[in-house]
Amino acid sequence: MSADWEEIRRLAADFQRAQLSDTVQRLSERNCIEIVSKLIAEKHLDVVHTLDGKEYITPSQISKEIRDELHVHGGRVNIVDLQQIVNVDLTHIESRANELVRVDKSVQLVLGQLVDNNYLDQIAEEVNDKLQEAGQVTISELCKTYDLPGDFLTESLALRLGSIIHGEIDQNNKGVIYTEAFVARHRARIRGLFTAITRPIPVIGLISQYGFPEHLLYSLLEELVNCGRLKGTVVGGRQDKAVFIPDIYAKTQSNWIDAFLKQNGYLEYDSLSRLGIPDPIGYIRKKYKSASLIYLKSVCVGQSIVDQVEASVEEAISSGSWLDIEPLLPSCLSVEDASILLQQVMRTLNKTSSARIFGDNVVVSEKFINECIGIFNDLMQHKAEKEMKHNPVFLVTEEDLKQASLLENAMGRKEKKDERKKKATEGSGSARGGGCSNAREIKIKKTKKKSRKDEDSDDESQTASTNKPRVREVPFMSLEEIQDVLRKHDPDAPDELVIELSENLIRPLTKNYQEVVRSVFMSSTSSSSGASRRQTMKDFQEEVSTLYNNIRLFEKGIKLFTDETQSNLAKHLLKTVCTDITNLIFNFLAGDIMMAVEDYSAITSEVRKKMLNKFQEEAKGPLSKLNSSLAGKSIEEFLSCLDAAADACSILVKKGDKKKERQVLFQHRQALIEQLKVTEDAALVLHLTSVLLFQLTSHCMLHAPGRCVPQIISFLSTKIPEEQHSLLVRYHSLVVKQLIGQTKQKDGDDVDMTGDVADESGKASDSIRKELQDLSAAIKDLVLRPRKSSASEE
Repeated sequence: MSADWEEIRRLAADFQRAQLSDTVQRLSERNCIEIVSKLIAEKHLDVVHTLDGKEYITPSQISKEIRDELHVHGGRVNIVDLQQIVNVDLTHIESRANELVRVDKSVQLVLGQLVDNNYLDQIAEEVNDKLQEAGQVTISELCKTYDLPGDFLTESLALRLGSIIHGEIDQNNKGVIYTEAFVARHRARIRGLFTAITRPIPVIGLISQYGFPEHLLYSLLEELVNCGRLKGTVVGGRQDKAVFIPDIYAKTQSNWIDAFLKQNGYLEYDSLSRLGIPDPIGYIRKKYKSASLIYLKSVCVGQSIVDQVEASVEEAISSGSWLDIEPLLPSCLSVEDASILLQQVMRTLNKTSSARIFGDNVVVSEKFINECIGIFNDLMQHKAEKEMKHNPVFLVTEEDLKQASLLENAMGRKEKKDERKKKATEGSGSARGGGCSNAREIKIKKTKKKSRKDEDSDDESQTASTNKPRVREVPFMSLEEIQDVLRKHDPDAPDELVIELSENLIRPLTKNYQEVVRSVFMSSTSSSSGASRRQTMKDFQEEVSTLYNNIRLFEKGIKLFTDETQSNLAKHLLKTVCTDITNLIFNFLAGDIMMAVEDYSAITSEVRKKMLNKFQEEAKGPLSKLNSSLAGKSIEEFLSCLDAAADACSILVKKGDKKKERQVLFQHRQALIEQLKVTEDAALVLHLTSVLLFQLTSHCMLHAPGRCVPQIISFLSTKIPEEQHSLLVRYHSLVVKQLIGQTKQKDGDDVDMTGDVADESGKASDSIRKELQDLSAAIKDLVLRPRKSSASEE
C-alpha cells in the first residue's frame, strides 16, 4: 500500500511540473474535454465521468476503491454509501460490485450490502460468546441484532459450527443453536421432572411453569421415552393437547376401566375424559379390539346390556304388547343413545316387520297396534249409522255413487218390467180415463252402448285428465278423541306413546271409516229400493207436478198487470214457489249422493252450487241453467229451464187439464178464505181480501207480496162496485197509518216525550185501531158474503 501511495504522489508531482512548465503548445481545458469525449465515443478510452463533472475515473479504479472502502468499513459496506464515497453513478457501483462478488468468493452481496468472510467470522465469534454465556441463541434475535436475513445467517453460522462456534443447531428447529452443556442440563431436568410424575399432565403447562424450550423439551422427552429411561407415553403429538401419561397411571387407569366395564356393562366417554384420556373412542377401540361393543353418542355398551334389551323386546313382541327400554338402560344414556341402541337391536333381531318404534325408546308390536285399531270397529259402525240416520253431508267416491246408481237402475228396471206385465194382463181399456192422458213423461236421451273396451278407455282418459279422484274423506275422530280411547284401553301407556300412536292410527282409522260409511251407504241404498222407494218417487213427482201447475196458474194472473207490477210479481214468484220446486228437485237428486236435507226450503244458492259439482255430467248443464234462472225476471224462461232440467233428470211432470185447473183454483180460494176467517191482523185481512177479490173477478190465481197490494186495489177499481173499492181504499189508508204509527212508536222508545204528545199519539193510535176493527167485518164480507149468497142460491 505504501508503494502505491508513493506512485500516486510521484505522478501528481510530475503532473504539477508539466502544468507549470512552459511549452511551445498548450491545450485548453475545453480542447482536453473534447479530445477525451472523442476517445470515449470511439471506444479508445474506457473511463467514467464523476458526478461533479470534474474528473474521469477508470473502472479498475472504481473496483480498487470499492475494495479499499470494504476494508476500511470492517468487511461490510452499503452500496449506496459507496456511491457517495466514490462519486460515480450508482449503476457503475452496482456493476463493479457484482463483478467483484463474481470474481472474489470471499465477498457476498446481501440486501444491497457487500459482506466479506472477515466480517462473518467476526459475527461468528460474537455469537459464540453469547452462546457460551446463555447456553442458546436464536437466529431471530441475531437477525434483529445484525440486520441480516435469517437464511443467510443460518447458512453462514452453520459453516462455522465446530470451528468458531462451539455448539449445535436443533434438528427439529433450525432457528436455535444450543451448547452441549445447555442440552445436558435440560435433559437432566426433564428426566427428573417426568420421573416424578404419577398422573397425566399436559406438557404445555410444564413448559410455561419450568421455562423449558418447547422444541428442545419435545425432542429430549421423545428421546428419553424411546430409550426407556422414562416409563410413560406422550399422546397428542407436539401440539397444545400433548399429554404425558405415566405407565403407573395408565396401568391403574386400565384396571379401573376393565373393572367398570365388567361390572356395569358400559363405558361413558365423559368419565374417560375426566380420567385424562383425550380420545375416549379411539382408546376404547384400541384397548378392546376383540370385544363386541356398540358405540353410541355418549357411551359404549357391552353385550350384557344388549342381551337384556333383546330379551325384553322379544318378549314384548311375542306377547303383543309394548316396551319402553329406558328403565332397562343406565341413567347416563341419553335419549339419542337409547334410540340408536333400540334400532340396532331391532336390526339384529330382524323384527322390523312385526314391531314398530315409537318416540325414541318405545317398541310396539304390530299385534298391539291391530288390537288398538280393533277397539274402534264398534265405534265406527255406530257413528256411521248415527250420521246416516241424521242425513249428514257425506261425500263418497264416484265409484260408490256409480254402484248405487246401478243398483237403483236394476231395481227400477225390474219394477217397470213387472208393471208392464201387469198392464198387459189388464187390457187396453184400463188405459182410458184419469189424469194420465195429459201427463208428459220426460225420458233420458239414449246413448250408444259402449263396449267394455270403450269403457276402459274412457276410464283411462278420465284418470289421465285428473290427478286423483274427487274424494273428500269423512272425518272419524279427532286426535284428542282417539287419544282418550287409547288411554282407556291401556291406562299404563305413557303420554308420548299415546300421542304418537294416535297420530299413526288416525290415517288407517279414517280409511277404515270410509269403508264403513260406504257399506252403510250401499246398504241404505239397497234398502231404500222397492215399494218404499216407489212411494217416495211417486210423492216427489206429485209434488213437482203440483208446484209446476201452480206456477203456470200464477203466471196467468201476473200477465194481467202492467210491466212494472208484472216484473215485481214475477220476481216474488221466482223467489218463492219457483225456488221451492228447484230446491225440491235438487234435494231429491242429492239423495243419491247423500247430500239431501230434511227441509229442502232451507237450501240456499251456495248449497245448490255445491250439489251441482257432485251431480252427473248430463244433468249439470240443465240444472245449472235452472238455478241461474231464479235470479232473472221471466217466468217463461224459468219454466223453459225447468222443462229441460226435468228432461235431463228423467222427472215425470203431469200437466193439469181444465177440470183440474178449476179444482186447483177452488182449493186455493178455499184455503185463502179459511185463513181470512181466522185472522185478525188488519194488514193480512187487506192482503187476503185483495187477492181473493182478484181471483173472483179475473178467475186467475195470484201470488203477490204485501208491497203489491196497492196495485191490486188499483186493478180492482174497474172490476168491483165503486163503494167496495172506496171501502178498500179507506181500509188501506188506515192500515198504512197504523203501520206508520207503529214504526214511529218503535223508533221513539228511547226518546223522552212530554205527556201531552204521548197522550195525543196514543189517542190517535187507538182511534185508528178502533176504526179498523169496525171496518174489518165489512172488508171480509166483500169476499165472504157473495160466497154465502151463492151457496144459498145453490
